[in-house]
Amino acid sequence: MSVQFISAQDAMARMATPLGAPGGFSTIIDARSEDEFALDHLPGAVNWPSLNNEERIVIGTMYKQVSAFEAQKHGAALVAANIARHIQREVLPLPRTWQPLIYCWRGGKRSGSLAMVLGQIGFKIHLIEGGYKAFRAALLASIPELVAPIQWRVVCGPTGSGKTRLLHALAAEGAQVLDLEGLANHRSSVLGHIPGVPQPSQKHFDTLVWTALKGFDISRPVYVESESRKVGNLSVPEVLMLSMRESPCLDLRLSDDERVALLMEDYDFFVKDPDYFCKRLDALVDRRGRAVVEAWKTQVMAGDNEPVVRELLTLHYDPGYAESTRRNFKQFGQAAVVQPSDRSMDAMRALARDIMRQG
Repeated sequence: MSVQFISAQDAMARMATPLGAPGGFSTIIDARSEDEFALDHLPGAVNWPSLNNEERIVIGTMYKQVSAFEAQKHGAALVAANIARHIQREVLPLPRTWQPLIYCWRGGKRSGSLAMVLGQIGFKIHLIEGGYKAFRAALLASIPELVAPIQWRVVCGPTGSGKTRLLHALAAEGAQVLDLEGLANHRSSVLGHIPGVPQPSQKHFDTLVWTALKGFDISRPVYVESESRKVGNLSVPEVLMLSMRESPCLDLRLSDDERVALLMEDYDFFVKDPDYFCKRLDALVDRRGRAVVEAWKTQVMAGDNEPVVRELLTLHYDPGYAESTRRNFKQFGQAAVVQPSDRSMDAMRALARDIMRQG
């Protein structure tokens, strides 16, 4: 049998090599249940459950209500059957040189059973010591080291100025970009929920951020939006937030008419679904008052969205923006003003090229 335990830190170091490349792992296998996998998993992992969602519940109940011995017997039968199916489905065509990395929650029975069978076949298996739990701890511990050397360029600007469009334009022109809103599936404001698109778990968001940080070339700047500490329901890692707030800023400006038009385009789901727009506006009652919000809702239901968007900017988003940004981002007072000719992606890409030439 060829099963080798590997620390989470060593596994992370080897994961820098692409899957299937010399010196890297051939496959990363998560032996936990589907729900555990969905909550978070190692980047690039595939899910081969030793016990699926339903089986895990059944065995857990048996463990509590009958006995550990009976649960282990029945669990072993289910695990053996599942491993056989994984081998039939995935392993039979593989060459002897295939070298997977395997883990479960704590590196115990579920991943150990799969590793033992694959090792008996003759494959060289690596098993994460401490499992996902150890990997998660190592990931969180490594984020400060990844953040420290990065040269951030923070794109600031009031709501609707096109910060996300500029980030996308910078990425399209070859710049390094950390799109926190993209990773979080949220547009960050109280109205920023994207219908039909759930946010990842906090754990998976952390993993996505870690993966992005790990891929940056520290000799080149990384552009990021001036986010608050939370993007929707997700918290930005504190050390990342603090580093961004100490970094040089860009002050993105766009005319009010262009800002309104941009928001009408980027939040077109509100225009298409007035009931949903009204439901989201209810979240502003405490700040703007019931009378104001009800007036907005009446306009929305009449299809008159543009003046509502304009008032959301002037009454809700813009007041206090500059003061808040200056307070939270220490170099905003010295920010270079950048202004595209209009809200279009062509204009944003032209601006991105100018920004990149200036460094």
